[in-house]
Amino acid sequence: MSKSIAFHLQKGGVGKTTISGTLACQSALEGASTLLIDVDPQGNASSWFLKDAPKFELADVIQGKCFPNEAIIQLDQVPNLSLLPTFGIGGTLKNYSETKLAEEPYVIQDLLKELSKTYEHIILDLSPGLGRLERSSLIAVDEVITPMTPEVFSLDGLEIFIEELKRLKKNLRSSVRHSKIVINSFDERIKQHRDIYEEASKGAFEVFKVPVDPLFRKAQEANAAPQMFKSHGRGLKQKTAEAISALDASIWK
Repeated sequence: MSKSIAFHLQKGGVGKTTISGTLACQSALEGASTLLIDVDPQGNASSWFLKDAPKFELADVIQGKCFPNEAIIQLDQVPNLSLLPTFGIGGTLKNYSETKLAEEPYVIQDLLKELSKTYEHIILDLSPGLGRLERSSLIAVDEVITPMTPEVFSLDGLEIFIEELKRLKKNLRSSVRHSKIVINSFDERIKQHRDIYEEASKGAFEVFKVPVDPLFRKAQEANAAPQMFKSHGRGLKQKTAEAISALDASIWK
């Protein structure tokens, strides 16, 4: 049975792309046919895994200019992992979201229904904000997971997002689940980080901690999966690998 998820918080700089891409790699390495969809007009996930601009991108698919299989790219460096890219060429996805999407609010939902026939796991990487494109994506997935950094502003952003998601679910009759938080760039040695984790854990959410790990940035610069990349002979920290594995197991169980 196929499942789709999105990582989202309307605040930027919390590691949505890093967590989305890393989890997509983990899912694929565990043997599931996995599709990462870059729904961010900036195309950061696509720039991570692709060196050259693709012929087609997500905007072409949802505007009917090509079939999904014409735009989807099998990533050679990770078995079982494919990417539906956005390269931000001419701001095509941004322009579509600001003009046509209001007339087609369920276009992402329809696309996921079609893709779920081929892929077991589908992961959407969204941009910050909560505009039409993000709303259309959130009502399309089975579950949304909130990444945040261990700082007070992220907690404020989480509270706002929870209320916005409630309104979105009511207005568009969505049943999307929201029960997991990922605290990114967590450092156990810092008291503020521990305090933020304790505060986030007080609610009904399952909270995961992903440690600070410079290998993420280095793997992105090398267009590589973090799990398969080494810098000076070193890969991901053991705690990082364990955190990603635990998150993967919880999401797809």
